[in-house]
Amino acid sequence: MTSTDLLASMAPIIEREPGPAQQVLDVVAATDEPFVVRGLASQWKVVQKAKMSNSEVFKYLRGCAADVPVYASRGEPDNEGRVFYSDDLMSMNFEQVETRMTAVLDDLEQHEHDARPPTIYMGSTETEYCMPGFAADNHLELPDIRPTVRIWLGNRHRVAAHYDVLENIAVVVTGRRRFILFPPEQIANLYVGPIDFTPAGQPVSMVDFQRPDFERFPRFAEAVKHARTAVLEPGDAVYIPSTWWHHVEGLENLNILINHWWLPVPAYLGAPLDALLHAILSIRDLPAPQRRAWRTFFDYYIFDPDEQLAAHIPEGRRGVLDPLDANSARKIRMMLRNKLNK
Repeated sequence: MTSTDLLASMAPIIEREPGPAQQVLDVVAATDEPFVVRGLASQWKVVQKAKMSNSEVFKYLRGCAADVPVYASRGEPDNEGRVFYSDDLMSMNFEQVETRMTAVLDDLEQHEHDARPPTIYMGSTETEYCMPGFAADNHLELPDIRPTVRIWLGNRHRVAAHYDVLENIAVVVTGRRRFILFPPEQIANLYVGPIDFTPAGQPVSMVDFQRPDFERFPRFAEAVKHARTAVLEPGDAVYIPSTWWHHVEGLENLNILINHWWLPVPAYLGAPLDALLHAILSIRDLPAPQRRAWRTFFDYYIFDPDEQLAAHIPEGRRGVLDPLDANSARKIRMMLRNKLNK
């Protein structure tokens, strides 16, 4: 199957349009599915510049950029934009360097019209840090949450399918981006690489979506049946729910994305991936009968707890079975720290 056939077989991401009195977060609250909103950021100043020309965007961003260190990645033209591992998985196929945002913009503009440019990519950089005044003219109304707003800047590139724990509203402001999304339960069909050695912090699918190898990755054919895809233009936005896998491609010589990350839970809660690592350490290699027992324990206490779970225990003695707050979360962290240090 070619990449064209692959894309043709995928369902589109549902498109929604908030009503006159409705915020995009109201739509988020009403669904656990991804969706696209066309033109959500069409009035942003950077989007208006993008509709003029890339030159206008370069000029505008240089005026916004602060003289602070940022990290950017650079890969060889032979990588064809794929931000990934080396062939032997011993390193990455790109070099990461400390630089300035203006230098990244200069590099992108210098290679804008190359037939085979190097891959140039500055990812996940807080806009407030690298462009302090940017939000004044480029802002989404997201009441009741305080998202972390980040910029992703580069030329043509492909970022392997990965998940984020955070909720995400991503806005394309320059160029076009293709998103391919998979629900969390497709993890077994995506052939995920190492957890503790990753290109950018999160585990990624080992499948090359441009040249899928179904002999090496036969279950990927099942994942494709559940995939959803869309190409976003400047001003368009996509909501990607927490833990949904997403493969992202920058399709133009200049691509800029602004994403809004947030957690709809208190900040004192722990990180689920930490729990997964601890479970690998303490449960995965137990004998099968013990693993089955612990699956029952997790269902009982974590995944399907009954409302009366601790009702038989006197109040004041329920400990970690009481609803969490900042103090009890701190106590649990102390307990874990003491146990792990033994």
